[in-house]
This record gives sequence, C-alpha cells and structure tokens, in this order.
Amino acid sequence: MAAKTVKDTKVYQLAFSLAMQIFQLAKSFPKEETYSLTDQIRRSSRSVCICLREAYRKKIYPAHFVAKVSDSDMENSETEGWLEFALACQYISQDKYDNLYDLSNQVGKLLNHMLNNPDKY
Repeated sequence: MAAKTVKDTKVYQLAFSLAMQIFQLAKSFPKEETYSLTDQIRRSSRSVCICLREAYRKKIYPAHFVAKVSDSDMENSETEGWLEFALACQYISQDKYDNLYDLSNQVGKLLNHMLNNPDKY
C-alpha cells in the first residue's frame, strides 16, 4: 500500500530521526562552530526532509519529483560529509559517527530507490 503522505514513508521517518539526532548532538559542539559545522550539519540534515516534502507535494509531475528527490539525496550526502568533519574534529565518538552514518546510508539507499523507481511513489 502506498504511503498517504510523505510522513508515512520509511525514508522520511529515518531522515527525520537522523536530523533530530544530529540536532541534539550538535548542542555539544563548541561555540566557535556555531556558524560553520553546527549550522551546516543541522541545515543539510533537515533539508533531506524538506526536499522530500517538496517532492511529494508535486509528485504528479515526474520530473519535478525526481529533481527534488535528487536534491534530498544531495543534502543527505552533504550531511555525511559534515559527520566526517565532526568525527575528525573529535566532536563525536567513532561509535556515534558509525551509527549516524549507517542511518544516513539507509536514507541514501531508499532515496536511490525512489530515484530509480519514481512511479512507485
């Protein structure tokens, strides 16, 4: 059965969970990172969900749907990059990085499925 709203999709639920975990985690980042790493990782992780909402709003237009899902995938990839910086700067543990990266990877796989099968959404 197809999801009634984007919020009912597994990809949205996982992406939202990832964004909220990152939001909580970023509270512990140093103040000097406020306008760089902290803001950027929060923005990109949230944008995954926002782009999905935009995709679903106009899913009757396949090209628009694919473009916005592609944007969501791009934001997810950016989030992974910021997670790498957080790890390298020792703001997060390897275990926390591994867990968040795994969640992001799951989101990426689901987004890839959406990109390759837009008619199923």
